[in-house]
Amino acid sequence: MCWQRLVHIIEGAQQRLRFEQYESLPRGRALEMRALGREYSDSMHIAMLSAEYPPRWGGMGSTVYHLSASLAARGHRVTVITRSGGGGDTPIIEGVEVICVGWAPIPMAFTRSYGRSALRALKRLHASDPIDVVHLHCPMISWSTKQYRDCRNSVAPVVSSLHGSWLGERDGLVEASRNKESAVWANPNDLAILMTARYYAGYERAAVRESSICVANSEATKQDFVQRYSPPQNWDCEVVHWGVDTRIFVPLHGDDEDAMAVHEAIRSRYGAASPSSRLLLAVGRLAARKGYASLLRAFAKVYASSPSTRLVIVGRGHLRSRLSRLAKSLGVGEAVHFESGMGFDELAELFRSADLVVYPSYYEGQGLIPLEAMASGTPVVTVNHGPLPEMVDDSVGRLFTMADESSMAEAILAELDSDETLKIKGENGRRRVLESFTYEGNSERFEGIYGRAE
Repeated sequence: MCWQRLVHIIEGAQQRLRFEQYESLPRGRALEMRALGREYSDSMHIAMLSAEYPPRWGGMGSTVYHLSASLAARGHRVTVITRSGGGGDTPIIEGVEVICVGWAPIPMAFTRSYGRSALRALKRLHASDPIDVVHLHCPMISWSTKQYRDCRNSVAPVVSSLHGSWLGERDGLVEASRNKESAVWANPNDLAILMTARYYAGYERAAVRESSICVANSEATKQDFVQRYSPPQNWDCEVVHWGVDTRIFVPLHGDDEDAMAVHEAIRSRYGAASPSSRLLLAVGRLAARKGYASLLRAFAKVYASSPSTRLVIVGRGHLRSRLSRLAKSLGVGEAVHFESGMGFDELAELFRSADLVVYPSYYEGQGLIPLEAMASGTPVVTVNHGPLPEMVDDSVGRLFTMADESSMAEAILAELDSDETLKIKGENGRRRVLESFTYEGNSERFEGIYGRAE
């Protein structure tokens, strides 16, 4: 038996003894003592329930992975209960164990099947290795009122992260369709959101009313839930913006010969090697609500004014062939490059080699791409809608009117007008991320939230 496993078993036994001591007390006193243990920085055992976790990278998978790692680095134990499959290997982190459970691969309905499997696994885990707090990542897990109460009564308090709402996703898709985005309803998942979002909103309402504490990832998400679900007056909801990896996403170091060689190779690959050329970057899943058709139409206007400008779009999805045809029909096919996917290191190199990152999404709970760009020292232009203005302003980039291609083109051209301004805004962006959007900051905030959950 390896030493780490032996330590884990000893810690579990110690936690079981503490739990049994607490449970021998009257119910109210037991909850109070367990909360005091968390509040005074005892090592906690946190159950992290997330439908996405590596090898399912992406917004939620990445944040849950890094939050778990950061909590483990602070001395806590984390057990992630996630969906099976996904392809590839799950990264190994000391202090973090992963349990994979079954689920039905049906659009939207998977959130219920995964939720039931996760609750069963959670109870089995708690019976052998007591849990101090349960952290759900909504909306990709759907629990009923009964399931929330069952968890609170038989396992531990529930903290629910609100990553966005199904109704918000639906409204974003409808807006994308209204603005002639490519093949909005060709994706079965998007069609399922349109047809069933109102039904699954009932489970979001249960999260609002039955969680010990809710944590929204932006003020916009919190207000979205307030307007849609009318929480009780005593609703306990904090806002914690997710951070990004500031060790991978770093600015270009001009005095590093190797870094500059990579930078020059990237610029050359996309036809942006000359001093007068400009390289734009857009990153995200190739889905209708991400606004890529609007971006291409705006880019055609940019290209007409600045023919040496190039656009790179990085993302997987069913829209690539449609978007490629659209670029050709707009006369910018030779200036637009599509990349189906990249590793984090390669993507980070592209972020810091770009002059500007464009993020035209119709709906986000928060949106991490702008922060990754800012961490890389690259300014951002994005929509003046939803949570994006909470991260981006004129000091780190520029905002444009959502779905307005002329406004987007004007914002891009204005940002590209001055190398010195790009440099200053890039430095401001990096500073803002380090001050307000880090994983270490996330784990510290959640540690305090877990400590007062009851």
